[in-house]
Amino acid sequence: MSEAQRFKDHHREARIFLSRVAIVALCMVGLMALLVARYYHLQITRYEDYATRSDRNRVHVQPVPPTRGLIYDRNGELLADNRPSYTLSIVRERVDDMASTISLLRSLVAIPQNDLDKFYDQLQQWRRPFEAIPLRYRLTEDEIARLAVNEYRLEGVEVNAQLVRHYPLGELYAHVLGYVGRISQADLAQFDEEDLQSYSGTHSIGKTGLERQYERLLLGEAGSQNVETNARGRVLRVLDRTDPRPGKDLHLNMDSRLQAVATGALDGQRGAVVALDVRTGGVLAAVSLPSFDPNLFVTGISFRDYRQLNQSLDLPLFNRFLQGQYPPGSTVKPMVGLAGLYYEVVDREHTINDPGYYRLPGDDRLYRDWKRSGHGPNIDLQDAVEQSCDVYFYDLGHRMGIDRMHEFGRHFGLGARTGVDIPSERGGNWPSREWKRANRGLPWFPGDNLNLAIGQGYALTTPMQLAEMTATLANRGHRLRPQVVGQVGDKVMMPVEEDFINVEDEHWDYVLGAMMGVMHGARGTARRAAYGADYHIAGKTGTAQVVAIPQGQEYDSESLLERQRDHALFIGFAPAEAPRIAVAVIVENGESGSGVAAPVARQVFDAYMHLPELESTDSESPGGES
Repeated sequence: MSEAQRFKDHHREARIFLSRVAIVALCMVGLMALLVARYYHLQITRYEDYATRSDRNRVHVQPVPPTRGLIYDRNGELLADNRPSYTLSIVRERVDDMASTISLLRSLVAIPQNDLDKFYDQLQQWRRPFEAIPLRYRLTEDEIARLAVNEYRLEGVEVNAQLVRHYPLGELYAHVLGYVGRISQADLAQFDEEDLQSYSGTHSIGKTGLERQYERLLLGEAGSQNVETNARGRVLRVLDRTDPRPGKDLHLNMDSRLQAVATGALDGQRGAVVALDVRTGGVLAAVSLPSFDPNLFVTGISFRDYRQLNQSLDLPLFNRFLQGQYPPGSTVKPMVGLAGLYYEVVDREHTINDPGYYRLPGDDRLYRDWKRSGHGPNIDLQDAVEQSCDVYFYDLGHRMGIDRMHEFGRHFGLGARTGVDIPSERGGNWPSREWKRANRGLPWFPGDNLNLAIGQGYALTTPMQLAEMTATLANRGHRLRPQVVGQVGDKVMMPVEEDFINVEDEHWDYVLGAMMGVMHGARGTARRAAYGADYHIAGKTGTAQVVAIPQGQEYDSESLLERQRDHALFIGFAPAEAPRIAVAVIVENGESGSGVAAPVARQVFDAYMHLPELESTDSESPGGES
């Protein structure tokens, strides 16, 4: 027996082996216990959680956008519609490589750069998970076919039918209706949580006009649906659905035929026309020229088209009937004359001598009449209105003073927004002592009274304000708020009286009779525009200086650039005995209120008077006449 065999301890080796086996067995039992515990945690404890996560891989909540409310004119003609359009969209969560996907799509269909830029902007905006982001609108049938053939290569790309806003009459109502456009980052910055919920699945919002003013009512309420998808994200079936609530329809007081007549009457000239229903304040027509096609903005206007509109010298995007502020000129003379009677500064027998100029006491400056030779002696208020005698109103303004002229003009809505239901209205300016000191740092001078009395100087009005003033004259002191929308859904919008000034009937009869003389009198400034009418019109012409003419010089049209020439204005209502429609017209650089602006109004009056179906439902006038 060898030395190694003699000293080997078999019992010790057996103990070591058994201990190792025990340790391995304990480790295996521990690992098995850990595995069982993990399975228990996954299958029992966290079952609901992981089951829900699993469902989310195939079941998704999708927002269902509401149908935007439609807009009609007073006769039921559709002005703003929703048309089906096939839209190319991308679900970002299902796209691994956005750049390569976009590159592939651009090889299949045309995607303008501005559409691509808007898509990348929307990628940065808040949205629900798995919400499709539009890349291109109005796909053609050929483009849809190409995308369908390559569907297997386009993971996360969808082609869906959506309703897109459309304006059938295009330019005719652009400044009234406004337009919708894609929701921008600036829009989102103003959204709260409720807004984000309301616009789920909606990619457009009212930007201007009625679309903006009545956005919440037109929008409606979003719905939702649970859909089951396959591994590629394609919808297999709808599991359940909550229907959206469509937006409310708007029915306007406006008439498309009258709108078209007013547009045609301007004949492409720069200017504005506003026609109001005297008895209700309803806006019958509101035109601003030049205009534009609002359909260009709906899915995103191209940079070229926008630059062309924005840089045009004629400012087609500018809403002249709400934002254009012009000196009213002689159109305010009937109101100023009524103020003279109201404050008893003059009476109907008061006359002046008009040599063609007026001089303030102690002042050498001559304030010229538009008629260089003057209107002669014994000019009373009726003559002054009919013939638009500046010298009479210079004298009246000097006698009456700024405080009373300012107070009286405010009753007719001058110097304040009318409150018409279209946004971005400007308030014009009907100045006062306080206004001049605050804005010019100067006191009110006697010469300022003279300028204001003939609608010049610091006075500025919008065509909507002039129409409101005219309707207030026709209503004998009752001022109604202009309203474009006559009905929202089933709710009829009632007339709103903003103000009333109580003037004696004999004063109304006298001044309104003088306005009839403007149109039908032997020496009326607009008698040619009223020639042949089978109804009576009451009106007043006006011109407004664009550039100042130095003292002692005469206005010379030929020496001025076209855009430096006087504006032509006209206000009037008809029929004069029982007013139903009031009209205000301004033709930029038209020079002649009687020769240019008054004939535009005549066409509008004729259209209204000779189409009985245009008239409002018979009702009593707020002023007591029908």
